[in-house]
Amino acid sequence: MDDHSAGGIAGSIGDQIGLPVYPKSLTGKEGVLYFLAGKGAKKRLGVLTQSAIKFDDFSGEISGMTSGPQEALLKLCELSSNNAAVLRDRLPFLIPRTLGLKKSAGCGDRLGLATPGHVRAIRHSTMAPIFAQQSIRENARTGRSPQIVMDDALWGVLQEGWRAGFGADADHLKSTQDIDSCAAAGFTFYTIDPGDHVDNEANNASPEVLKGKLEKLPWEDLETTWADTRSLLGKPIDPGKARLGISEEDLMRAAAKYGRVVAHTVRMYRHLSFVMGERDFELEMSVDETETVTSPAEHIYIAHELRRLGVKWVSLAPRYVGTFEKGVDYIGDLGEFERSFATHLAISREFGPYKLSLHSGSDKFSIYPIASHLAGEMVHLKTAGTSYLEALRTISLVNPRLFRDILAFARERYPVDRASYHVSARAEMMPILRDWMMSD
Repeated sequence: MDDHSAGGIAGSIGDQIGLPVYPKSLTGKEGVLYFLAGKGAKKRLGVLTQSAIKFDDFSGEISGMTSGPQEALLKLCELSSNNAAVLRDRLPFLIPRTLGLKKSAGCGDRLGLATPGHVRAIRHSTMAPIFAQQSIRENARTGRSPQIVMDDALWGVLQEGWRAGFGADADHLKSTQDIDSCAAAGFTFYTIDPGDHVDNEANNASPEVLKGKLEKLPWEDLETTWADTRSLLGKPIDPGKARLGISEEDLMRAAAKYGRVVAHTVRMYRHLSFVMGERDFELEMSVDETETVTSPAEHIYIAHELRRLGVKWVSLAPRYVGTFEKGVDYIGDLGEFERSFATHLAISREFGPYKLSLHSGSDKFSIYPIASHLAGEMVHLKTAGTSYLEALRTISLVNPRLFRDILAFARERYPVDRASYHVSARAEMMPILRDWMMSD
């Protein structure tokens, strides 16, 4: 259906039901026309057919309306989780899927309103999209659940008529219980966050201290010994310009720092594989929100051990050099980042291939060209803050009083909420709130 025809049909239906209809949402299948109508909180799913049997599964109100030469039956339905589930059964393009090694972007939507905008943006790019994406910690703060995140994305995809497929990222999972709730909601991309298991003290510990840490590693869970792990010492790789090897001390430090990370990731992966059964899924492992930079030797250790233990993953987010804070550009030396990223990329191709993931990617405009040039398709960008910041910008213009209320609440919450994010902003540097209250 072309845009002109869709616009005409949407206008005709909208006139009869008294609600604006989104033309791109019009979807016909097996004698039923589905569409989204209304605005804001008053949006409704429309199901139009000449056979009431074909919409019995939907919850809503039935009415008659004229559609061409014959009268059709219409059911207007709330955007409920039950109606979303029925719609997925009817329209498979609304079911998220795996994306593989395609260049991809995760578009987190903390408000449940931004997916239509994400669809419009992605139409003009070559990125494969993830439209349902939210971390467990953000669900806890916003009062949303994995199922709500999934359903909100579905309505946005339907509204904009996106048919090219999308992923769904269960972000920053720390426990098997997190996996269970996200698997039940139908997520396809699982980001394991083992950051709590990183031993940051190992980053600068002496060889003697490292030996003590190695003795305490969960070798039974790692299904190996230190003697066998040392086999990595004889396996240099070529990152493109110079051969890269691992010294004994490098390997000791890597194992001490990330050994428990590997063990936890393996536990999570095996649980996920069991829960998902025959369903397709993808795994990402992330240590980006930790205190210390992931060295090339540490990346090699992680990748080698995960592969040895049978883990399959599509992307990995190391802790890069420089600083990745929420909602601001990259902080650091771009030349150093480029050299480091190139080395990590070479490791990802040697032990994968898998994509390198850029987390806290919102507004990191200075590093996008570097990642695109070096990695090509082998990169995943994870961003959520941009949509939220743009929502705040809009509110500040449309309803300044509401913006001031949000600002006051955020300032009050900041000392507590910053603990689980990698940020350095200081609340005392913000403008005094009374300076914002001169007028609306």
